[in-house]
Amino acid sequence: MRFEEVYGGWQKKRLSQEEAAIILGVCGRTFRRQICRYEENGLEGLNDKRLTQASHRRAPVDEVMALGEQYRVRYRGWSVKHFYSWYSREGGKRSYSWVKNILQRQGLVTKSKKKGSHRQRRERSPLPGMMIHQDGSDHEWVLGKKWDLIVTMDDATNEHYSMFFVAEEGTASSFQGVQDLILKKGLFSSIYTDRGSHYWFTPEEGGKVS
Repeated sequence: MRFEEVYGGWQKKRLSQEEAAIILGVCGRTFRRQICRYEENGLEGLNDKRLTQASHRRAPVDEVMALGEQYRVRYRGWSVKHFYSWYSREGGKRSYSWVKNILQRQGLVTKSKKKGSHRQRRERSPLPGMMIHQDGSDHEWVLGKKWDLIVTMDDATNEHYSMFFVAEEGTASSFQGVQDLILKKGLFSSIYTDRGSHYWFTPEEGGKVS
């Protein structure tokens, strides 16, 4: 039933495939597969047959072990790219990713460090309830009086679900805002916050969040 609801939103172009996948808790590729199975066989087609059937594409153990042994004995130290060029010339039929993953799993090549991603403007959520945003604003709201204004709002619509003043922003005020929202609207899918210490634990100042 949940799939049909999201599928309908995608058909009406209210949701992209990526957004629909997020709602269902799967990746975009899985959602596209589910669309094909649903359109062919209805809800029955969504049953995951992988639980009862072995993949016909799975490589035999002998092939996996032979590949690792070949690299270990004759090509140790080669990059995956160079080794794959040899592998293809010798008639290998598997993909580059398959070869790389096999060598990495056997500890023959190391995984490269992930490159830092550039900060990009985040698009708003497409539907109410998919993501809420909570933040506190410290200001002299009344002459000579400074308070923190705690705001809990919807990322898609900017609707403010909770707003109140506290002496200082913290865990209690954060829970209060979330409680106000749940009592009014129900559960939400995700929450977006800053790196405040009452949300996240940062072992070293200015370092990565744990």
